[in-house]
Amino acid sequence: MSERAKIAKSLERFAQAVAAHDRENPTHTAYGIGLAHFDLERLGFEEGEEVLPRITIHVDGGVSGNFRVLCDAEHDEGETEVEEEALEAIATRWLPAREGPLRHPHEQ
Repeated sequence: MSERAKIAKSLERFAQAVAAHDRENPTHTAYGIGLAHFDLERLGFEEGEEVLPRITIHVDGGVSGNFRVLCDAEHDEGETEVEEEALEAIATRWLPAREGPLRHPHEQ
């Protein structure tokens, strides 16, 4: 697939995702697309570049090959609470200490 075809397909998917977001969240305003830095460079976009009317490209910590619609609302408020609970549960779990002194694998 040519570079132009990849960019055209990406723009088509961005437009579909923004339309779906706006349809499902009429009180929120989409302003951007979040991409992994690798994808931003691979597709030849620049940070802050407007790719659709009022929609700009932003680097986020997402996984390569995925993107997300960025908007003025917080959709993941519940997920943050779950993540905090999971982190707390892991932090309070007891792990047994390793017995004996630590040695380099080549030591006798």
